[in-house]
Amino acid sequence: MNILLVDDSRLARTELRHLLQAFPDVAVVGEARHAAEARTRIQELQPDLLLLDIHMPGETGFELLASLEAAPHVIFTTAYDEYALRAFEVNALDYLLKPIEASRLAAALSKARLKLGSAASADAVPVSTPALAEPAPTPLTEHDQVFVKDGERCWFVRLTDIRLFEINGSYTQIYFDQHRPLIPRTLQHLEQRLDPRVFFRANRQQIINLKWVDNIEPWFSNSLKIQLRGGPEVEVSRQQSIRFRELLSL
Repeated sequence: MNILLVDDSRLARTELRHLLQAFPDVAVVGEARHAAEARTRIQELQPDLLLLDIHMPGETGFELLASLEAAPHVIFTTAYDEYALRAFEVNALDYLLKPIEASRLAAALSKARLKLGSAASADAVPVSTPALAEPAPTPLTEHDQVFVKDGERCWFVRLTDIRLFEINGSYTQIYFDQHRPLIPRTLQHLEQRLDPRVFFRANRQQIINLKWVDNIEPWFSNSLKIQLRGGPEVEVSRQQSIRFRELLSL
């Protein structure tokens, strides 16, 4: 995977190069200090992926993307969290906040590999081949940040900070900090994307983050009741209580 670094800070570019050395399939093919230089480098080098800062002298990262007829995949790298919504509106693969953590960078690069692999597969399909079914949702790790919107309010929250997903009518309610936003997603959809080593389907209505479990006690009919830090209590169905014991017992 060929990457172009676009950031006006030499220190930030050096730090990214250092972090990217941990990924054998990644090659940093060039650097750019601002949008004008980036346009030239993109045309010359044809990178697969941009690691792109937002605030730069002259044009912003968003203005650079808007000026390109065909842009590579993009992961934003920035010190500002207020542009997350706009980043996903321009189909960014991820949005990394500085200082960038190695685990978050690894998760973002995994998304890029999936995208690039899907594109390569699509290019290889003959024109006469029937359309394939939609690919499975991109898996997420606990270190990923997700964009959440409920009405006029928006959040950019790490999955590790979400302690509970709970059905509420035709929506799913998310519990993090003191917030309880509703999102138009089913638990089945979320379960496909969440790491099963961290997120456990307790019953038909709820998925819990195992790292937020504060207390476990026996409940009716050989089931379990789990107290999450910050609440609430969750009753684990009998079938899932059996699975819970099998997964987490020595």
